[in-house]
Amino acid sequence: MPSSIRVFLIGAVLFSAGHLAAPGTAPAEPEAVPAWTGEPSAEPAAAVSPEGAGSMSLAQEQQPAVGENGGDVEVDLWAEFFLSASPPAPGKTMAAPQSPAPLRAVASGPAAAAKPVSTYQIQQNDHVQRFLEQFQTGYRRAVVERWLTRSGRFLPMILDVFKQQGLPEELVFISMIESGFNPVAVSRAGAKGLWQFMAPTARRYGLRVDRWLDERLDPEKSTVAAANYLKDLYTIFGSWELSQAAYNAGEMKVLRAIKGTGTRDFWSLTQSRLLRDETKNFVPAIHAVTIIGQEPEHYGFAVTPEEPLSYEQITVPKATSLKHVAALSGIPFEELVRLNSELRLKQTPPDSPYHLKVPLGTGAALQAGLDREVEARKTATTSRASDRSKRKGQIAAEKVPAPVRVRPSGTPSRVSEPGGFR
Repeated sequence: MPSSIRVFLIGAVLFSAGHLAAPGTAPAEPEAVPAWTGEPSAEPAAAVSPEGAGSMSLAQEQQPAVGENGGDVEVDLWAEFFLSASPPAPGKTMAAPQSPAPLRAVASGPAAAAKPVSTYQIQQNDHVQRFLEQFQTGYRRAVVERWLTRSGRFLPMILDVFKQQGLPEELVFISMIESGFNPVAVSRAGAKGLWQFMAPTARRYGLRVDRWLDERLDPEKSTVAAANYLKDLYTIFGSWELSQAAYNAGEMKVLRAIKGTGTRDFWSLTQSRLLRDETKNFVPAIHAVTIIGQEPEHYGFAVTPEEPLSYEQITVPKATSLKHVAALSGIPFEELVRLNSELRLKQTPPDSPYHLKVPLGTGAALQAGLDREVEARKTATTSRASDRSKRKGQIAAEKVPAPVRVRPSGTPSRVSEPGGFR
């Protein structure tokens, strides 16, 4: 099969129909420290402890979000659907969808695959069929097509991470359900990014969330964190369906539902009142989009996914302004912001050098330019230190008292000229 078709199929696999986090306005940003603009005489701001700077208020965390390019993100269509969707009528049997073919993975790099955690079984029942039908109708079709188009940007990276972690590639659907593949999606509850992490969970899985950085908005770092979280959930529950439910509702809610019903079968738990409707619908939605992803054209989706996100990284000094990088390199400021959306203040943190993402082909020249500025700054600093040392020496010399001569009588007298007394 041509690789372009395989890319499309995998991209189509990743469309989601979950509860997209609802958008609003961006979190209030703290006051920026002075950023190094590249001038030799401009000193970077003093380092601030990330721990001390990282205590954002709940109100800040719960501000709504704006879209990637300043516009509104899609409204919370799928959450609305989850709340309004009704289960199939008792006794009604829906036609089971045909068995899906195995997912066709796209080669995404030389990384070695880890030992698989477990296989993923796609269920075909009334709950899943209901979603198969809903996803193809009304406004949902347009949303799905938009997400299908966006899917190509992040697919190779996510599949590569999951391969390294030994995770089933079907789990990529969680990202689609959570965010519609919008890397800067923010929910009303404060969850952010492709994987919609809340701040405490993000920190627990190694993501930095403070006044300078919010790595939930870094697609690759947040994907690694999500992979580790999913592995831990599977260790707890031993079922991908329960793990997905816990990803949506939280571990304790699913554990309480298991204890209250005495069953570890997710489909049985959906018959109880111990899980929210949103969680009950979350898992079958993933199964439905997996089935659609096998043959998207069969379900009427004809979308060309966007090109995979690509960039290279350079090391920039601490507290470097993105505006300065843009001015030095000619890279559009908006492009730097898009690639480095985790930088809350549009500048790198003041506590250490930073690996900045820049468009492919621009890194070498930009790195050389920044290195020259660093050397110029060091030279200027050394020169200032030398000037200060000279001035101190002059001041010290001016304070040395004039020499005196002592007359034979023992009375001191100031010297008027060399070798003479007054």
